[in-house]
Amino acid sequence: MSLTLHFHPLSSYCWKALIALYENDTPFTHHMVNLGDPDQCAALLALWPVGKFPVLQDSTRDAVVPESTIVIEYLDRHYPGPVLFIPEGDLSLKTRLRDRFFDLHMHEHIQKIVGDRLRPAAAKDPHGLAEAKHKLRVALDMIERDMTDRQWAMGDAFTLADCAAFPPLYYGNKVLPFATTHPNVTAYLSRLHARPSVARVLREAEPYFDMFPQE
Repeated sequence: MSLTLHFHPLSSYCWKALIALYENDTPFTHHMVNLGDPDQCAALLALWPVGKFPVLQDSTRDAVVPESTIVIEYLDRHYPGPVLFIPEGDLSLKTRLRDRFFDLHMHEHIQKIVGDRLRPAAAKDPHGLAEAKHKLRVALDMIERDMTDRQWAMGDAFTLADCAAFPPLYYGNKVLPFATTHPNVTAYLSRLHARPSVARVLREAEPYFDMFPQE
């Protein structure tokens, strides 16, 4: 098997890549990395000095591919399957924009909220936390509007944008519950939950959920 994904099953950005791999039943080797293990951490840094998940290694093409979005684009180009993650034509730019939206305008704010929970009391950042929650609400309002008449983020087809959407929507609902305020977003999240690829990601992450910091 030429593809190896270096990942952790609780990592939201790893979920994004895993969803794409599972959508097309792409054969690959799972390599779970424990960043608390110095040897495993050093091995990851040797591949990608930034030291972040996920990293895809392709022995056939002698390629190391970091960053979840680039992993999915790489799979789309070199290991295509029934699901085309990047549509052709003008829709490709809109799909990439929506991918960036979920990463930059949801994911980052959720990480700020979760990161604040891990801080000692004296190091909490109330102002930064309030700002992150406000920006997250703005993003949710935008998705609520856009999902009025869509099945998936870009319309009728499941794409890169949906791979990017599930992790921040899942964790966003944990840190800033939106079931009673954003019905279209909630319905969209339910449809994502029903995808076999997403269900598998959650099933594999379940043993690690107790590591998620509670408020």
